[in-house]
Amino acid sequence: MTLIDALGIEHVACHGARIVSLVPSITELLCDLGLAPQIVGRTGFCIHPAGVVSSIAKIGGTKDINVQKIQVLAATHLVVNIDENEKPTVDALAAFIPTVVVTHPLQARDNLDLARLMGSIFCVEEQAEAWCKEFETEYAALQAAPKGPPQTMLYCIWQDPWMSISRGTYIASMLAEIGWQVPDLGSEERYPCFDWSAQLLDRIDGVLLSSEPYRFTEEHANALKKRIGKRVQLVDGEMMSWYGSRSLAGLRYLRQLAQESLPS
Repeated sequence: MTLIDALGIEHVACHGARIVSLVPSITELLCDLGLAPQIVGRTGFCIHPAGVVSSIAKIGGTKDINVQKIQVLAATHLVVNIDENEKPTVDALAAFIPTVVVTHPLQARDNLDLARLMGSIFCVEEQAEAWCKEFETEYAALQAAPKGPPQTMLYCIWQDPWMSISRGTYIASMLAEIGWQVPDLGSEERYPCFDWSAQLLDRIDGVLLSSEPYRFTEEHANALKKRIGKRVQLVDGEMMSWYGSRSLAGLRYLRQLAQESLPS
């Protein structure tokens, strides 16, 4: 298998790699592939699987990492993501970490390539293929599940200012699996700000408030519903935005959302 990452860079397989992961969802995937003993550093947001990552050194956040802490870890590989990690941070770490693996899943089925890339680089191909079989099973179940009518749903990730997602994001592609599309907010930003204009409200069927990165609650949902007079629903942000291992639960979660949206 050719080991090509999201930037088109070719990698080689490496036994005994020392890995620093700056991507919470991929940290979880690496652990599930049996690579936890080789992960020498992770962010404070890498919280799954809790019983495993607790013993791995924390080196800051996804964007505010501690370079000095990472330097002493003698890592051979750095795993990053285009959306989650900033280029200056990655460039600073690339000065002393020999191999940087860049990821950028955009659709649900990109998880298959992601798992195989990690499995091939870190020499756990069998574990990766077993995971891919699980994914295919869950994906087939989602495709076969009954779904309600197509809907346009505004997915909110922040307030003050209010922020949403563009159609080119992984979250939008996950929603599309059950026939939900996000509105075009007229911005080239992947995570654009928006206003609650009458024109926008006319174009949407409802609003989804994510549990992360902003922790929306029922109180937020009830207040917004009164304000805009539209359906407002809380959704689990991990299920919608975490690729890798959590995408298996994410596909099951989408089936549940689809079931709940069926006409009674």
